[in-house]
Amino acid sequence: MIPRIHKQGSSTRGLLNYLYGKGTREEHVGPHLVASFDDMAPDPGRDPSAKEEDLQRLLDQPLHLLDADQRPDQHVWHCSVRAARTDRILSDEEWGDIARRIVAATGIDSGGPDDAGCRWAAVRHADDHIHIIATLVREDGRRPDHHRSGQRAQAAARLIEADYDLHRVAPGDGTAAKRPTSAERHKAERQGRERTAREKLRETVRTASAGAASTDEFFDRLAADGLLIHKRIAPSGDLLGYKVALPDDRNKDDEPVFYAGSTLAPDLSLPRISERWALHAEAVTEGEREPVQPALPPVTHPAFARRRAAAATWQALLIIDHGDDGMAAAQIAAAGEVLDALAKTSAAHTRADLRQAAFAFERASRSHIRAVRGHDHALRQAAHDLVHSGPALGRGEDGATTAMVIDMAVFLAITAANWHARKHHGQQAAAARHAAEHLRAAYQAAAADPIAALRQRGQRLTPRIRQRHADLLHHALPELADRIQGEPGWPALSATLADARQAGHDPAALLAEVTRRRELDTADSISDVLVWRLRRSAHLPAAPESPPATSARDSRRASPSNPATPPAARAANHSGRRP
Repeated sequence: MIPRIHKQGSSTRGLLNYLYGKGTREEHVGPHLVASFDDMAPDPGRDPSAKEEDLQRLLDQPLHLLDADQRPDQHVWHCSVRAARTDRILSDEEWGDIARRIVAATGIDSGGPDDAGCRWAAVRHADDHIHIIATLVREDGRRPDHHRSGQRAQAAARLIEADYDLHRVAPGDGTAAKRPTSAERHKAERQGRERTAREKLRETVRTASAGAASTDEFFDRLAADGLLIHKRIAPSGDLLGYKVALPDDRNKDDEPVFYAGSTLAPDLSLPRISERWALHAEAVTEGEREPVQPALPPVTHPAFARRRAAAATWQALLIIDHGDDGMAAAQIAAAGEVLDALAKTSAAHTRADLRQAAFAFERASRSHIRAVRGHDHALRQAAHDLVHSGPALGRGEDGATTAMVIDMAVFLAITAANWHARKHHGQQAAAARHAAEHLRAAYQAAAADPIAALRQRGQRLTPRIRQRHADLLHHALPELADRIQGEPGWPALSATLADARQAGHDPAALLAEVTRRRELDTADSISDVLVWRLRRSAHLPAAPESPPATSARDSRRASPSNPATPPAARAANHSGRRP
């Protein structure tokens, strides 16, 4: 259930005309009162002799008892309360009780017999919501204490949901981006847009800031995306802020409708984004100075960028699990940049789900815990590399490394959800879980071809090699081995173990290493997870072209395209270092 406090107005009659009218965008069916301050108010919807002006005079009577210079200009309080689409249809009596609880919680009218509250009325003109209108002058002439009425209404709604067995909305903490207004939603509908201008701009600005290293790069990306940009510059020449607009989003005077970054989302203001651009020589945390990691080799192609992003994501998992809150918050915020960069640069068959994942994870990236910058350098660099390496193809090494990094991103989203849940950040935890679902769908699209190719190669291995790999699996994961061997991806894992041996690694040691790193039993496909962990850790091609050896003797022989020695030399050509 979502209560929403609307902007205060000056015309009680104007709002009543709307509530009892036909509606501007959604049809108003049978408008009528479900509750009022004294249950005796005239109801223009059910009483043929009552008019809107009768209800207006009753509500505004305390206002006219004041001298003209004492009357507030904006005296109309308006709150809509909407049930979820999945909720049952509530009766008028239930909506009336909900209205009384909302006005009591917000300070409009406590409902006590000795309390001189405000006059109010609740109008229902649809199955799923009501509107509450009140005059912001109490019966004794004083103004009501309705400070932070929005938050108070939200808190009351959480209790109402429990009492009426309705859809439970996760409690917020004031860090969410501002929702589009009704006017913005209706404008988008008239123009045939799926999303409002505010939502489109927020996504575009967020994506443009992902991995950006300077104000120039940030504004160049915004311009390349076709946005109109207005910069606020001080007399000294310093940049103070910015506003953006869609070229075709115009007001009634045919002027562009600009939105400041801070009104799109709290972390999209220029000062907040600039925190990311400041590349410090050292990261400061609790009085200790930790040197920033040395520069890695430059990224040369999309697959390389995805390998590095997978390694950085693994490091972020460890920090979230074992670091302090500020370090974890920084990793989660930077993870949002990586998802934005992936969505921007990945192939078409994964892009839609990656965009939805990034869109959902945006809510998980903000909380009241202040991020400690510096520790997020690896993820931010990964986002920068993804953008600058260019679009990835959906096949070959590009497609396989995309599956590799998405697989790791699923774990990162789940880790972020668990961290937020421990901190009682309900909305953020739900958003991270939602992002994980879209990431799983993107993974299925990205991994289908490379896993199928590895599976075919694994099925061609000799029975002796497959048995050896089964023995390794039972030794490393005795409790999960039977489950893994029953998965469709088991042949792909066997092929990967063969590739690791051919590349000069000890498969038993490598398998033991990757299975120690993190829990596996929550994965949809444990064999897939192990394939990508092994291929990343052993620096194996994500989508090797040459078939694996088919005998024990061949498995020890190096091929020209995949030399057996030394693994460290190949590491320099892939990710610069092993995570």
